[in-house]
Amino acid sequence: MRPHLRALAAGLAATAATAVLATGCDSGDSWSRPHPAPTALGTLGRDFVAAPPAPEATVTPRPGSWNGVHPSKHYRVVLLTTGDDRPTKALVKAVQEWAGDEDADLRTVVADHPSDYIPSITRAMDLAPDLIVSAGNGLVDPLATVTANHLSQKFLVVGAELAEPTGNVTAVDWSGASFRGEGLGASSTYDPASFTAARCAAAIRAGVAAVLNDLTGIVIWLDEH
Repeated sequence: MRPHLRALAAGLAATAATAVLATGCDSGDSWSRPHPAPTALGTLGRDFVAAPPAPEATVTPRPGSWNGVHPSKHYRVVLLTTGDDRPTKALVKAVQEWAGDEDADLRTVVADHPSDYIPSITRAMDLAPDLIVSAGNGLVDPLATVTANHLSQKFLVVGAELAEPTGNVTAVDWSGASFRGEGLGASSTYDPASFTAARCAAAIRAGVAAVLNDLTGIVIWLDEH
């Protein structure tokens, strides 16, 4: 090979090697790589819970008692959602804004049809996130079917709750929400207007704060907010 062609080939090889190295270091899609266990940064206020709650208990923390808790960097969260009603949209927006504020690594799985509810939960679990956040009443019954068989995966239901949650499922609810599934439907106090930006933001922050502090398998009831 002529000298100038040899030099060109060497240059191209070096460029290719650099490109491969850069691709190998790219963390844009790195959920399959080792990931430190998430931790809570900060502490809950004393008025969040008076004592460790019993399984399936309902607790009513003081508003804002969760504000001092944040997830460790790159907390991996899957937003599992269905429906385009106003309450669901408000919850989705709140989760997205929370993730941006907290530098959480958020991915979204959307179930477009009832036949896709359980497969969508499976897709979310296959990503092996630190937490799956569910928004949309249509997912409540499918979650009740699936979650009890996957106790190592943590779930947070915002704006609704499971009738009989296992220890890996936490819910954040209030009188204007309180959808429980299993044929119970929405309560008589259901009010779509109660899904305000402030309440939805409080729901995701209070719920994540509880999960990070291992206060799971309970319902967090948001009083006035």
